[in-house]
Amino acid sequence: MTQFTIASFNVKNLIGPDQEYYKFQSYTPEEYAWKEDWLADQITALNADIIGFQEIFDEQSLRDTIARADTYGLSNNEAALPGEDKRYRHRAIFDRLAYRDYGNAALAFAPNVHDGQPGQRRPGLAVLSRLGFADEPQIIQVLDQPLDIPFKTFGDGDGGYYRIQKLSRPILKVRVPVGGTVVTVFNCHLKSKLGEFIKQEGADEYPAEADLTNYDPVSRALGAARSAMRRMAEAWVLRGAIIGELKQNRPVMVLGDFNDSENAVSSEIISGEVPFRNYAWMLRHDAQHRGDRYSDEESAQITEDIEAVRLHSAEKLFVSKSLRDMIYTSAFGGVYESIDRILMSRHFLSDWQDHIGHMAYFSVLNDHLTDGSHPEAPYNKLASDHGQIMATIQMREGS
Repeated sequence: MTQFTIASFNVKNLIGPDQEYYKFQSYTPEEYAWKEDWLADQITALNADIIGFQEIFDEQSLRDTIARADTYGLSNNEAALPGEDKRYRHRAIFDRLAYRDYGNAALAFAPNVHDGQPGQRRPGLAVLSRLGFADEPQIIQVLDQPLDIPFKTFGDGDGGYYRIQKLSRPILKVRVPVGGTVVTVFNCHLKSKLGEFIKQEGADEYPAEADLTNYDPVSRALGAARSAMRRMAEAWVLRGAIIGELKQNRPVMVLGDFNDSENAVSSEIISGEVPFRNYAWMLRHDAQHRGDRYSDEESAQITEDIEAVRLHSAEKLFVSKSLRDMIYTSAFGGVYESIDRILMSRHFLSDWQDHIGHMAYFSVLNDHLTDGSHPEAPYNKLASDHGQIMATIQMREGS
């Protein structure tokens, strides 16, 4: 029976030393060495077969970090695993403790088309897979046609539209062979909640809303609204790519930094609707009278159509089966929430008759998280500001 692990890891601005990524922000050689060491430790602790990375500015830095993780992991093997002369070497605990290096793993990197000069860099994504890739990875960021989202007013006037031509960050799609099947994996990093402010013609080098000494709450709220609209539009683009795979009955997993809570609209766009328990009580869309409702057969078909393309949260599945009531992957301003996610199609739900596997366990590494609000909070500028999440998937016999 095949088992694999899949993880999501926002590394927080991975780039080599003495390179200005955002304005006036760079790492000294000593800071970079510390960051690479910390990231390598986390990768070693995860020991995942598939890892989706976010906030990668520099592919070589990621490769160096993975190599360092292998050095640490193989060293741990020498210290913790019994030699061939030990009769107890086949105990299950040692298989769990063993680190498996990434020497023969595949790595796909998706640079950001918005990446610019020093001080104006923009991060990309990567997927690391010990299982390799079934075909060429695909990057989704520049849309073939601009996406126009029309609006209407509550009167007769034209409500205008919102247009998106490029995503703020790429979506990376890879297809990973697992046992006798292939799983489509999407890695994403949606637009952040940071306000999107527009520089006015002839204005200073920064938008007026960015000047906190002249605080403008209404304009800043509009910036937050722009970010939310962009995030939801990006979620819709991702949803379309997901449906394209599910319509071919391909198992799908989506992971990454959603920059929103599980119940936010953008997150629900990606995962899909949750069906009502029964649609037979609901007026038909084309109802001619008050008793014109969906039939029991139509209700069953509607439910099946929705369930077939719905994604399920690994975190939520785990919480429902455990005594834990909260998992968080970010901390900011005293608020601890989960914005990193692993979603899976029903192919991985054990109560679906045609499932190919199920989630056996869910892990989160978040002990390093702090928002700095407490005097005893550790200095963690160089560590990630996200927790790392990982799902262990047990494949069904014959899958």
